Amino acid sequence: MDKLLIRGGRSLKGEVPISGAKNAALPELCAALLTDAPVTLHNVPHLQDVSTMLQLLRNMGVRAERNSLGEMQIDAQALDRPEAPYELVKTMRASVLALGPLLARFGRARVSLPGGCAIGSRPVDQHIKGLQAMGAEIVVEHGYMVAGLGAGLSRLRGARISTDMVTVTGTENFLMAAALAEGETLLENAAQEPEIVDLAEMLIAMGARIEGHGSSRIRIQGVERLRGCSHHVVADRIEAGTFLCAVAATGGDVFLRHARADHLDAVLDKLREAGATVTAMDGGIRLQAQAPAYEYFKAQSFRTTEYPGFPTDMQAQFMALSCVSRGTATVTETIFENRFMHVDELVRLGARIQTDGKVAVVEGVPRLSGATVMATDLRASASLVIAGLVADGETVVERIYHLDRGYDRMEEKLRGLGADIERVR
Repeated sequence: MDKLLIRGGRSLKGEVPISGAKNAALPELCAALLTDAPVTLHNVPHLQDVSTMLQLLRNMGVRAERNSLGEMQIDAQALDRPEAPYELVKTMRASVLALGPLLARFGRARVSLPGGCAIGSRPVDQHIKGLQAMGAEIVVEHGYMVAGLGAGLSRLRGARISTDMVTVTGTENFLMAAALAEGETLLENAAQEPEIVDLAEMLIAMGARIEGHGSSRIRIQGVERLRGCSHHVVADRIEAGTFLCAVAATGGDVFLRHARADHLDAVLDKLREAGATVTAMDGGIRLQAQAPAYEYFKAQSFRTTEYPGFPTDMQAQFMALSCVSRGTATVTETIFENRFMHVDELVRLGARIQTDGKVAVVEGVPRLSGATVMATDLRASASLVIAGLVADGETVVERIYHLDRGYDRMEEKLRGLGADIERVR
């Protein structure tokens, strides 16, 4: 099993390209199921979750290929098996995103209850509730969601959907289903993430009629048919934020090409308050920092919330920065109940962290020391890489298959910035 070997102590300098967003690419691959015309996606990241999604689509009968230019071409004209089996989706929660498009286009679907990171409960009941409001009949049996249209319906019908909580994948599922539903659908308490805006823009390019995306209230007028399109996947704000934390922790000067400052306001504010110089520029973001972080950075308290607040997907990485900053930071996790699993591994590297339920208190230390640590989930693995980059000596990060689910060739990009990091077995 692959591991990362990191020899810490090097500042990062140079330029790094930010890949397409995993959390936009996965629903957009599913959106291609809504039409029998070819769809071309540009800037699709090379990730394990993307490979899993492509396997899932091909198993349904979809033609999905990446050409020499890096473009992903998806043709769902011959789709004949509207099913997502457990063996293909057990490692990926995004599999639930196939449910809405399959129901909308074919009137039936059989989708396994999903797997993924063990960071807490992410129930599918909101997806089921919303699709039932649109006329779907869904039962859960033998680990599968088995869905069809209600009696007398030839297609889903528009509805008002107000979820009990803000749900990103739920909003995406409803957007895709409503695009082909009969009549108007109103989504209230909708998620506002940039990836949802990007999905909506792709659907509009396919002929969907959508207003209000990027707000908590989205209105969709269903159409009978969607066409193919060519769409460029938005840059990954979480990958960008991860590299920003790595540069801040190690010191240096890096330009993140394609990164969108307007998608990272909460993170950039905290980095500036900590002591980094962050500049939004044409085509990307530049961060300049001095080393060691303990002399130049102040630990920052924060609370994770839904977008546009501080993202839960950046909690672990920013905590790693606070571990080597001066002072004490309080981190409150409000999204997932089991998202401090990286704490014990950071402590193995010499960090001082105490947890109590949803709150972690981080006391910065002047230095960390290398050790063997184990990744427990996707973003936790990124925090361990950041900690390893600043630790004295060698750090080995095990179980990096978590990292490969969401970061496009991270060690290659870091090596290009001057890090001493390699993949080993």
